[in-house]
Amino acid sequence: MSKKKDSAFNFEESLANLESLVSAMEDGELSLEESLQAFEKGIRLTRECQAALQKAEQTVQILIDENGSPEPISFDAANAVDANAVDDSAVDNSEAQ
Repeated sequence: MSKKKDSAFNFEESLANLESLVSAMEDGELSLEESLQAFEKGIRLTRECQAALQKAEQTVQILIDENGSPEPISFDAANAVDANAVDDSAVDNSEAQ
């Protein structure tokens, strides 16, 4: 059962744990032994978070490759595109009737 729990990685939870470890270490709340354990856990959490980010980046890259490169548009251009889409749909509806 512990393997199922380990395989369900939660990025936000891991990042929050890492932040609390760093805070505790910076505040000097931990003994030397606790600091070493916290450091080891922090390294593990960092690696897990980096792996999750790399996986997400690869997924985004696959989606971009499949659908073409996204083109940045200005806010005003986005509104113009939306206005044209409404006009086109009105024309399409009248032609269908």
